[in-house]
Amino acid sequence: MSFRLRVLGLVTLVAVSATAATAWLTLRQATRQITESASADRAELDRVTEQVEAYGVHHGTWEGVRNLVMELHNQTGQRIHLVSESGVVLVDTDVERGRSSRPLGGLSAPIDPRPPLDLPAGTADPTGTTIEMIRSYRSGILFAACLTRYGINVTITGHRFGVPQFAAGPVEDIWSQEAAVECRDRAANDPVVASRDSRLTACGAEPQHDRRQLCLARAFTSYVSDVAPVPVQVYVGPRDDSTSVLAAAPLLAAAAGVAAVAIIGTAVLSRRVLRPIDKLTTASRRLGHGDLTSRVPVQGNDELAELARSFNRMADSLQRGEERQRRLVADVAHELRTPLANLRGYLEALKDGVIPPDPELFSSLHEEAVLQQRIVDDLQDLALAEAGALAYHRSTVDLAELLETCRVAHAALADSAGVGLTVLAESVAVQADPDRLRQVVGNLITNAVRATPSGGGVTLRANRIGALAVVQVVDTGSGIAPESLPHVFDRFWRADSARGRRTGGSGLGLAITRQIVTDHGGTIEVTSQVGTGTTFTFSLPGG
Repeated sequence: MSFRLRVLGLVTLVAVSATAATAWLTLRQATRQITESASADRAELDRVTEQVEAYGVHHGTWEGVRNLVMELHNQTGQRIHLVSESGVVLVDTDVERGRSSRPLGGLSAPIDPRPPLDLPAGTADPTGTTIEMIRSYRSGILFAACLTRYGINVTITGHRFGVPQFAAGPVEDIWSQEAAVECRDRAANDPVVASRDSRLTACGAEPQHDRRQLCLARAFTSYVSDVAPVPVQVYVGPRDDSTSVLAAAPLLAAAAGVAAVAIIGTAVLSRRVLRPIDKLTTASRRLGHGDLTSRVPVQGNDELAELARSFNRMADSLQRGEERQRRLVADVAHELRTPLANLRGYLEALKDGVIPPDPELFSSLHEEAVLQQRIVDDLQDLALAEAGALAYHRSTVDLAELLETCRVAHAALADSAGVGLTVLAESVAVQADPDRLRQVVGNLITNAVRATPSGGGVTLRANRIGALAVVQVVDTGSGIAPESLPHVFDRFWRADSARGRRTGGSGLGLAITRQIVTDHGGTIEVTSQVGTGTTFTFSLPGG
């Protein structure tokens, strides 16, 4: 499976799982909140029903219930609608607050303020007791309703067989006392059942106690219905969808939309990521097949752009290395072709007897062979150094002593060229391979003596600058042109192209010198002025 498909599949799985989990949690939380809200609404309905029913039972009339309903509305924040069985609206909080009536809510409960007659088993005269309770309740409820209309408090002093007993609350002023007396007189004039009529007689004739009790209770309700408050229906809250379970379809649609966006975004992102990778793969494949000119375009500053830059730098390095290798082969072939041709020519001439063998000829041929051996040795040293395989045996080296040793070793060469060789050095210790450092200084001295005319001088200096040990080889020779300075350390480069192998060396000494200094953790540089002289300076970490 391709990387693109793996990334797309992984991100799709994550997106779908996360979206599904979010949708499930949202649905569960919303459903729970709706259930809790419905339970709270039901509790508020029970509270409203209980207090409204208590008002009807206590006052014997629905007059004045508006104040209670509005108080409950303010407490619960719900719309309350109170309507009788016949459809007469007693109270509607929407109307009371001056707003248009909304559709009735789904929460409602019936309220019947009429008390149920509860005759215990073993009542001596159930029919007579029922007639007595009818008279008591009718007079009591009429009395309570009258007191309510006059604004006098009504109290329930107790219950007999489930029927409340009413009395006037404390009255302090004469007007209230007179009103209470008037209410009692009106209640006493109620035309109630005076004797056992046919319905009560029929109930009394029931042989079974339970059926007789039920019949008498129904008869009680029938006789008091014309004076008791009418049954009503109470509605709480406007009709809406708050009590229904949250629909899953919109959540699933939203989840699918989020998943689709995640998948599309992943596809676009993978294309943005994989397109540069595809180009990089193609370029690396061409590079592997030998096309060192292969490069990838760089866009932006992100990680992919940095990867492309790194690839291009690697390709540039490989191309430069390939070019250096070809140049090296060409230079070696050039350097060895002429002397080998000379050796072959002389040997063939000796073989054919064209020239006579003599010591001078053999000495010249030996010198030519030694020169070629030196070139091969220098190439081997340079190859080992660049590969990091050149062996170093480090120890503490005093640079002043090392420069003096080099001066003595090259004194004969300097004297034969008429060049003065002096040392101006302070004692500076470094951790280095003394043989390799002598090779470095020897190469610099040899080049300086060759570049300095007779009567000139070469000075060797060593001192400490901060944490670095600095060595300088200064000559008063012809100098190096500015355009040639960048090529001083190149293989087979010579400042004077007219110099031959015998007078100009192999052309590898400075390249080897730079590599040895670099392997010691140091740096080397050159400054020069034409006609004045040249200074080679290399720095090493102090010991």
